Amino acid sequence: MRHRLRQSQGRKRGPLTGPNPTDRGKNGSKIHLITDRNGLPLSLGISGANMHDSLGLKPLVRGIPPIRSRRGPRRRRPAKLHADKGYDYDYLRRWLHKRGIRHRIARKGIESSQRLGRHRWVVERTVSWLAGCRRLHRRYERKAEHFLAFAGIAAALISYRRLTN
Repeated sequence: MRHRLRQSQGRKRGPLTGPNPTDRGKNGSKIHLITDRNGLPLSLGISGANMHDSLGLKPLVRGIPPIRSRRGPRRRRPAKLHADKGYDYDYLRRWLHKRGIRHRIARKGIESSQRLGRHRWVVERTVSWLAGCRRLHRRYERKAEHFLAFAGIAAALISYRRLTN
């Protein structure tokens, strides 16, 4: 029984961690986020720090809950999606088009990143609000489910603060 409680020296971090390419290869996690145009988190996910952003787009779009509108039935998907150059892949554009989602993805080598800035700052602001939570700034949890749960609680608090003001 006692040997199960100890963790081996090489397994300090849990699943969904990976070597961070910007932080000298230290293990870390990345938070993926989709927000509405006001900065309310709609879909949240985590992955290892070495996973490319484009691989996290499909699960995030699938995870968006039905959106209540003033008139008519609930919308099952967003009308338009803005993304930066990290998502500039033809297979993602085709996938979004098949789902009926108009996309505005900056193209590598063609467009400046500045044109999407007026839309992207909303997401960056929400990510900074999430980073302000101490539990999310540095990952203390070994289980990915626990870290995702804390990220979900932080997103709920952000939504509550935005909607009550």
